[in-house]
Amino acid sequence: MLYSYLHDPSAIIGSVILLIFVLAAFLAPWITPQNPYDLSAVSLEHFLTPPVWMEGGTAPYLLGTDDQGRCILSTIIYGCRTSLVVAFGVVFIAGLFGITLGLLSGYYGGMLDSIIMRIADTFYSFSTTLWAILFLGIFKGGSIFIVIVAICIAGWVKYARTMRGSVLDIKGAAYIMAAKATGSSDKRLLIKHLLPNAIPPIFVIIAVDLAVVIMLEATLSFLGVGVPLTEPSLGMMVAIGKNYVYAGMWWMIVFPGSALVLLVVGINLFSDWLREELNPKIER
Repeated sequence: MLYSYLHDPSAIIGSVILLIFVLAAFLAPWITPQNPYDLSAVSLEHFLTPPVWMEGGTAPYLLGTDDQGRCILSTIIYGCRTSLVVAFGVVFIAGLFGITLGLLSGYYGGMLDSIIMRIADTFYSFSTTLWAILFLGIFKGGSIFIVIVAICIAGWVKYARTMRGSVLDIKGAAYIMAAKATGSSDKRLLIKHLLPNAIPPIFVIIAVDLAVVIMLEATLSFLGVGVPLTEPSLGMMVAIGKNYVYAGMWWMIVFPGSALVLLVVGINLFSDWLREELNPKIER
């Protein structure tokens, strides 16, 4: 895998882009010109300042400011932090829940399998976006954690289905039969034998789902039902910027939108390589 990775320019570019965004989000308090959500650091004197290379632009606002005098670059970096926190939170919670249910469903089968899969079909019959909007509409004025839970409501289904399919493929393998013959308990079979051998396709789902969740969080924030106003969000920045784009303040929507696209493209480039590497059925 390392040889394949080092000889795949797309994978390297994607992982470098993702690493830059992760490091920037982690180091946001130390590398940004200002904390855009610290009222003592924001002044309306810098209302709608253009980027530094344009007439009227001034340092340290390299990409200009928004309608509240906040540095666009700083807000983008803090917004990326919110996007990544939501994405990794959803992947962890939905993945853990879905993998557990899929593992049990595929191994035991029968009535348990039918119940879990019918519940999954029910959630899958509506889009994740609709479930999230419904949940966030009930819990108005929530937090980042509420947004994570809202996306997880239907987000676990893909993990459960994928894990169930992997378990069904390998639970009749010779090494599983041999483990049963030696008296291994169900717990040992599930954790030591089935889970490690059924997990590779899940890594692909995780890599792809990161980009999907980031776009979904931005969509919810753009619609005004995502993270609260006290939290930075790329989707919220685009929503605010669209009100000024026809007045010539293009930087309010171009820069956050470009950052969102670049982050998603980086994740997709890396996930494409991972999908090809972990799926032996794909011909190179």
